[in-house]
Amino acid sequence: MSSSTEQDNGRRHGEFKVAGGKLVVVDLDVRDGKLANVSLSGDFFLEPDDALLNINQALEGLPEDAAGADIAAAVRQNLPADAVLFGFSPEAIATAVRRALAKATGWNDHQWEIIGPTPLSTPMHVAMDEVLAEEVGAGRRNPTLRFWEWETPSVVIGSFQSLRNEVDAQGAQKHGVTVVRRISGGGAMFMEHGNAITYSIYVPQSLVDGLSFAESYPFLDAWVMESLEKLGIKAWYQPLNDIATDQGKIGGAAQKRFSNGGMLHHVTMSYNIDADKMLEVLRIGKEKLSDKGTTSAKKRVDPLRRQTGLTREEIISTMMDTFSARYGAVPAGLSDEELARAEAKVAEKFGTAEWLNRVP
Repeated sequence: MSSSTEQDNGRRHGEFKVAGGKLVVVDLDVRDGKLANVSLSGDFFLEPDDALLNINQALEGLPEDAAGADIAAAVRQNLPADAVLFGFSPEAIATAVRRALAKATGWNDHQWEIIGPTPLSTPMHVAMDEVLAEEVGAGRRNPTLRFWEWETPSVVIGSFQSLRNEVDAQGAQKHGVTVVRRISGGGAMFMEHGNAITYSIYVPQSLVDGLSFAESYPFLDAWVMESLEKLGIKAWYQPLNDIATDQGKIGGAAQKRFSNGGMLHHVTMSYNIDADKMLEVLRIGKEKLSDKGTTSAKKRVDPLRRQTGLTREEIISTMMDTFSARYGAVPAGLSDEELARAEAKVAEKFGTAEWLNRVP
């Protein structure tokens, strides 16, 4: 079902399902550029009952081009002090409103594509992230899920990390590790062929309209949690960007938003990482581990192989099948033009010493 519709009488209808929460539905009219006859509904919980009237009153008369943050603020300001919202939030209401106005989109408003594991050099992988996010933002490519395949042992550091603080140069040289810097923030990732599952999602920012950064992570990875549950793993987001189980962290996510409206969200999950080698290549200090409930970086690596007993290929296949069934995605590939653009970006940016050492 589409997240936004216009009924025959001109009335607008928008829906938003909170990740791990409830469905929020908004029906409204637009008169002289302002919201009118607003009606909020859904399977959420709200106390006291008449707080629903307060929410509808807060939305009444707002400009139809109001930003999500302004809509949420208006709702919050008009709620009684003792109001309790369970399973939803003012931000969720704002997203439903924006969807009713076709300012925000839902998963089913897009034709999704999936690019299966494709071997590329590590600089090409990070360059391809920039290329495809730009293509989606410009409307030249449908929103896409892409799985990475590794050719060489690699470390990918976050956009704002210090190279010398994160990577042991001697360890990297000893193990033939390629080190690159990506465009998103977050921490360093150590990968070898077959030891990790990495994917990128390229979406228009309209898909996360009204969501905070913290809310967008589990929202964009709800399909992953469903996939893991099919494999017998109960996983959840540990704010801000860690994916965890009761046996420890299994993955981490990062994002980058582009000025043309495109957005990159990517995740790496451990499958069978050589922890001893990782510790020779990465500098992982006690401060980084201080809020993780462990004193050993080695203990943080909790491979999916041990938790599932399945091959990496079987896990990826389940993930691809889940995404396709949930969002109607179709198989796709990388075009010659996209590959050429990525190669140019490697030569000009991602493969250069200047980019790698931009934070020494």
